[in-house]
Amino acid sequence: MIEYLWKAVFVFYYQTSTQAEARLSKSLQLILEAKSSSVAPGMRRSATLPKRTPQERKPVDTCARYLLNNAKYLKYDDYLKAGFPIATGVIEGGCRHLIKDSMDLTGARWTMRGAEAVLPLGCLYISGDWDEYWQFDLQQEHKRNHLALYSSGIPLLKEVLKARSSTRPPPVPIPV
Repeated sequence: MIEYLWKAVFVFYYQTSTQAEARLSKSLQLILEAKSSSVAPGMRRSATLPKRTPQERKPVDTCARYLLNNAKYLKYDDYLKAGFPIATGVIEGGCRHLIKDSMDLTGARWTMRGAEAVLPLGCLYISGDWDEYWQFDLQQEHKRNHLALYSSGIPLLKEVLKARSSTRPPPVPIPV
């Protein structure tokens, strides 16, 4: 979003001007306060008054359209209060680190199923939660593979074998 704003501001000011930075800062402040819908009309009005050509005002229109079309998603005040990151760089960097660096290895070939199985494990490792997860997984495996086979301390396998032997007909003697 900020790249749209920069391009729009440069329609009005030189790139090195302090006025451009001031205008950008004011617009960003309003957007961070969830007032992106008021930034867009102001920008369009400023581009219309000096009678700029459609080509000259294109960055302003692009930015205004973006702000208006995405206003319901630009609730940065709520996101910041909740402690969420609002910069896509954090997310893009995480994706690059996790997916590209982990999976884009020479000679590696991943199926969708394999990648979907491995990526959550990479997230656990990178987040520092691997040891806690591993202990949890061992407990779940023990419940699935061991505790589920026993009822009241008696192995179910013995009960099954006992039930089978009681329903079998007696062996038939083989004549010699």
